[in-house]
Amino acid sequence: MGRIISFFAETARELKKTSWPTRGDLIRSSAVVLAGAVFIGAYVAVVDFSLFQVVSLLLDLAR
Repeated sequence: MGRIISFFAETARELKKTSWPTRGDLIRSSAVVLAGAVFIGAYVAVVDFSLFQVVSLLLDLAR
């Protein structure tokens, strides 16, 4: 039981040493991640739609 208490005490001490981001930094970082996810999602959607159209055209020509 002493090891568990020691573990949580050490964890609390380490968390006090941590340099946490400011609210502004956190918001900016979150905005960058969100924008990147939207951009990549849009890119994947355009590529998927384009490839679907190409495959559909090739299948129509093969008939």
